[in-house]
Amino acid sequence: SVIDVAVDIRKVSPTFGQHVAVELTEENKKQLLVPRGFAHGFVVLSKEAIFAYKVDNYYSPECDRGIAFNDPAIGIDWQLKANELQLSPKDFQQPLLADSDCFDFEMDLYK
Repeated sequence: SVIDVAVDIRKVSPTFGQHVAVELTEENKKQLLVPRGFAHGFVVLSKEAIFAYKVDNYYSPECDRGIAFNDPAIGIDWQLKANELQLSPKDFQQPLLADSDCFDFEMDLYK
């Protein structure tokens, strides 16, 4: 069981800062499409999980960005307490959405 989350980080979007969270399980067979201009994160709720995702481009370190998993302005319910999460050091240091380098939809869409 995985909670898969997408957050709209397109500066000019009417849904900027809003998120959607979907539980993905072997039983429900759901998938989540995360388009450009959205941040993506997930948490595994079960003891183990095989989680795969596809992307539309090669990894680019200069485009690697993130936002704080616990940003109160976004209010994501990860269904686990913060001390139960296993995060990388990089993920612990991400800025709040208000302080992050958000997606400039007009400029970044066709890169």
